[in-house]
Amino acid sequence: MNPTLLQRWQQVTEQIDKACIASNRDTVTLLAVSKTKPAQMVIELAEAGQKHFGENYLQEAAEKMAQIKEQASTEVVANIVWHYIGHIQRNKTRDIAENFDWVHTIERDIIAKRLNDQRPDNLDKLNVLVQVNIDNEDSKSGCLPSELDKLIAAIKGYENLSLRGLMIIPSKEGTDAFERTKKLFDEIKQAHPELAQWDTLSMGMSGDMEQAIAQGSTMVRVGSAIFGARD
Repeated sequence: MNPTLLQRWQQVTEQIDKACIASNRDTVTLLAVSKTKPAQMVIELAEAGQKHFGENYLQEAAEKMAQIKEQASTEVVANIVWHYIGHIQRNKTRDIAENFDWVHTIERDIIAKRLNDQRPDNLDKLNVLVQVNIDNEDSKSGCLPSELDKLIAAIKGYENLSLRGLMIIPSKEGTDAFERTKKLFDEIKQAHPELAQWDTLSMGMSGDMEQAIAQGSTMVRVGSAIFGARD
């Protein structure tokens, strides 16, 4: 048992609760970003009640999932919801479609189509978010806001995908990125009433989760504040 890990996790959950109260918000989902961290840390947090875990690197995630299946109880394994939050290469879509519950980083139709076609029939629909390059940075992945309509029109036709919302990684200077993304999110919801599960705005990390929650985030991606500095 790692008391420091559990203490950090509890502090983050308390921060989220306080931010929700301050913003008159319902609960916000905590996504614990476990990339580069060992399987044992995931198991301990899952046993404590953390449900959602995010991974950036496919090979590392696959090895970690296998270790957790070997080491953790059946109940713990069944309760974990895996989110893929890294860049998606075309040759990796099958493994992502077969092993994850959520994907946050769809930016092109070809990736969405491959995930749809490769999602096993025995699994629930894959929950997906469109990553938006909200500040138009050359160094960041994501589609531009002007490309959203076309991409959404394509994704909503895929029967094995459930389009849930948007994800962003704002620039360090992007002071109003959260506000602009929430406006986009609301505009899409109004324009596409047929998207019954359009309910997720993945924005905010360890350093800015309170601001993101105040602007409408429904899911914050927190790594270092829970797990410590990246290895």
